[in-house]
Amino acid sequence: MEIQQARDILANADLVHSADAVQAALDRVAGAISADLADKNPLVLCVMTGGVILAGQLLPRLDFPLEFDYLHVTRYGQDTQTGKLSWRSAPWIPVKGRNVLVLDDILDEGVTLAAVRESLLRLGAIDVRMAVAVDKQNGKNKPVRADYVALTVPDRFVFGFGMDVHGAWRHLPAIYAVKDA
Repeated sequence: MEIQQARDILANADLVHSADAVQAALDRVAGAISADLADKNPLVLCVMTGGVILAGQLLPRLDFPLEFDYLHVTRYGQDTQTGKLSWRSAPWIPVKGRNVLVLDDILDEGVTLAAVRESLLRLGAIDVRMAVAVDKQNGKNKPVRADYVALTVPDRFVFGFGMDVHGAWRHLPAIYAVKDA
C-alpha cells in the first residue's frame, strides 16, 4: 500500500475505541487472567503477527510466573470451514501437561482460534484459554469463544492495536473502522 493511501484510510476512518479505552480494557483483562491463572505457571502463546501488540502490552500487567512462546498459523488454502491450519511455526516450548493461554488480536469467525485450541489440546495441553483484544460482533455462530475479551467491535473492517488494513496501521494504540463505502 502506498503511504498516502494508508494515510487517507486513517484520516477517513471512524474511531471505535480510543487508546485510553484500550488501556483500561487491558487492565480489566489482566485482572481476570491473574485471578484465574496466577497459581498455574501458564504457557502464554502469542499468535503471530496480530497478537504481538496485545502480548507486548498485556504481559507486563501480569504479576505471576509464566512462560512465553509464540505460534504462527494461517488457514490452509481455501479450506476455511474445517479449520485446517498451515503451521508456519509451532511453539518451541512443549505444551504437554501445561495450562496454555493463547493471545490474539481478533476473534472474527473463530475458525483459526478453534483449530489452534484443538491442536494444542491434541498435543497434550491440560487447558487452553483464549484472550483476544477484540471480539467482532458479527452475529455468526463461532466455533470457539474467547475466555478473555478486552473489547468488542462492530461487524466492520477494523484496524489498529494488532489488526492491519492492507498491511498498515497494526501498531496504532487505538482501534478504528474503515469508513463504510
